[in-house]
Amino acid sequence: MEPLTERELELVRGARRAVLATIAADGAPRLVPITFVHAEDVIWTPLDEKPKRVTDPRELARVRDIEQRPRVAVLVDHWDEDWTRLGWVRLFGEASLVSPDGELAAQHAAALRLLRAKYARYTDQALETRPFIRITVRRATSWFATR
Repeated sequence: MEPLTERELELVRGARRAVLATIAADGAPRLVPITFVHAEDVIWTPLDEKPKRVTDPRELARVRDIEQRPRVAVLVDHWDEDWTRLGWVRLFGEASLVSPDGELAAQHAAALRLLRAKYARYTDQALETRPFIRITVRRATSWFATR
């Protein structure tokens, strides 16, 4: 993958939320807002303790989608009433579920530290016991209102 530009990195690293797009079993896109961190061309998003429709995070629709069809996209955007400040970065990649005690446990722990540094609400959640979605970014596109 070509590295992200400085402007793309600034938008991605500064964003508080993004939108994850997975592909449902019927081929329809499934969109869900996420919290995330970006590190070394990888997006990490936790399956946190916010209320969900299921108790086991591995039963979430986005997780089922990823297990069947790992190709995903993440949209990070910046909105402003001043349209000269608009911009977005779309990241395409392959997603997988990473357990805190699996072969990528050290990466999970590193991502957890970054998530807790970025989001204060995660300091009191037991994320060290929950799986994360790991997205290996393969390609990026972007648009900014001003060059």
